[in-house]
Amino acid sequence: MTDLMTVAELGGSLAAIGGAAYARHAHPAAYWSTVGLPLSVARLVASYSSTMDACGLTVEPSRWRALAIKATTRREIRPVPPRRGLIRPSATGLRIRLRLAPGQEPADVAASAERLRHAWGVHAVYVKDVKPGVVELRLVGFDVLRKVRMPRRFDGGLLRIPVALREDATPFVRDYRTVPHELVLGATLSGKSMYQRHLVTGLARQPVALVGIDCKRGVELAPFAPRLSALATDPDEASELLPVLVKEMEDRYDLIKSRQGTAHGTPDEEITSDIWGLPENERPVSIVLFVDEVAELFLIATKKDEERRDEMVTQLIRLAQLGRAAGIYLEVCGQRFGAELGKGATMLRAQLTGRVCHRVNDEASAKMALGDIAPEAVAAACAIAPERPGLAVAGDTSGGWSRIRTPYLSLADAAAVCRESAYLAPDVPALTPFRPHSPAVPVKGSGPITVPRPITD
Repeated sequence: MTDLMTVAELGGSLAAIGGAAYARHAHPAAYWSTVGLPLSVARLVASYSSTMDACGLTVEPSRWRALAIKATTRREIRPVPPRRGLIRPSATGLRIRLRLAPGQEPADVAASAERLRHAWGVHAVYVKDVKPGVVELRLVGFDVLRKVRMPRRFDGGLLRIPVALREDATPFVRDYRTVPHELVLGATLSGKSMYQRHLVTGLARQPVALVGIDCKRGVELAPFAPRLSALATDPDEASELLPVLVKEMEDRYDLIKSRQGTAHGTPDEEITSDIWGLPENERPVSIVLFVDEVAELFLIATKKDEERRDEMVTQLIRLAQLGRAAGIYLEVCGQRFGAELGKGATMLRAQLTGRVCHRVNDEASAKMALGDIAPEAVAAACAIAPERPGLAVAGDTSGGWSRIRTPYLSLADAAAVCRESAYLAPDVPALTPFRPHSPAVPVKGSGPITVPRPITD
C-alpha cells in the first residue's frame, strides 16, 4: 500500500511537471495565468531590494532617514532602492511603477532591463517614462509575437486602426491623423499583404473613401472592389487616376480657403487650415490611397514611357506633401524603394513619415526603409526569420521603433468584410469613372430572382 502511494505521488508530480511544460510551449497565455504569474510576483517581491542593489539602482539614504534609522533601530544603514508601487497583473504580464530616487533617471533603469528580466523570470522588461521621477516597468511573461492575439478592447476612432501587436503586448495603431503617410516594405511572403488587409478591413468599416493602385493587374486589391471608390490596375490607369486625385486635393484647398475668415467678423472657430476645422456638413470625406508595388510606377520599358513616369511621380510627391490638410493619405507598399528607381524616389520617401519593414532580401532594402530614421533598427529588420511571416519593424521620423506582428487574416475573410461594408463607400463624384465593377452578391437566405415554371406536356 505504501509503495502504491509513493508511485501515485511521484506519478502525480511528474504529470504536473509534464503538463506545465506542455502548457508553457503550446499554450503560453494559460501557463502564464496559472503558473508563471504567481512565480514571477513571488520572485519580484522577495528579491526586489537585492535585485535593485545588484543592478546598481540603489542610492544612499537621505541624511534624515539615516539619522532616524540610527536612532530607532541602530541597524546598518543600507542603500535604498526606488520606491515600488502596486503590482498590476495582466493576461500577458504585469506592470509596476517605480518612483526614482534622487540622482536617478529612466535611462538607468532601461540599461538594467535585461538583468531584471533574468532575475524575475519573465520574457522581457520594457521601461516607460510616465512623468518626472516616475517610470513604469512593463514585464511581459511570454513571447506575445509567436501567436498574436489582439486586445479585445480598444478605444479607436476615425482613421485609427489597430493593425498589429507590439512586442510589449500593446496594440500597434495606424493613426492617419497623426502619421498621414506610410511606407511599407517587405519581400515576397513576408506578411506585407497581411498588413495591408488589416488596414483595408479596418478602414472599410469607417466612412472613408478607399482608392487603390495595384499594378499587379489588381490581384491584391481587386478582392476588395465592393468597398473601393476607385481602382487602377496598371500604370496607364494610374496615370489617369492620379491627376484626378490632385485636382480633388486642389478643390479641397479652395474650400478651406473660402472658410479661412477672409470676411470681416468671421468667428475664430471657423478659421481653419485643414478639412478638420470645417463644419461637419461641409467637410469632405477622407481619402486613403493604397499603392501596391510602387516600383511598377517608376519602371519604364521605353524612352516614351519616361514622361508618363515623371508625371506620376510628381503627382505622388504633391499628394504626399499637400494631401494631409486636404484629408488625403498615402499607404505606399513595395519590395524595394530607393534612389535606384529613378528621379523623385528619394524625395517621395522623405515625405512618408511612418515606416514598416517586414523581412527583406538584403540589408540595403532595410536601410531604405529605416536607415534614415532609426539606424539601429536596420539590424532588427535583417534578423527577421522566414518562419515568422507578419513580423516587422515599425518606426517613424521621431527615431522610435519597435517589433510588431500582424495576426493572420485570410483573403476570403477580408473580402467578406468589404462586401458587407460596401454601403459605407462614400460618393466622391470625381472618382466615379474609376470605381471598379463588382458583381452583385445575392443576399444570404433570399430566394431566386425568377420563379421557375414546371414543364408541361
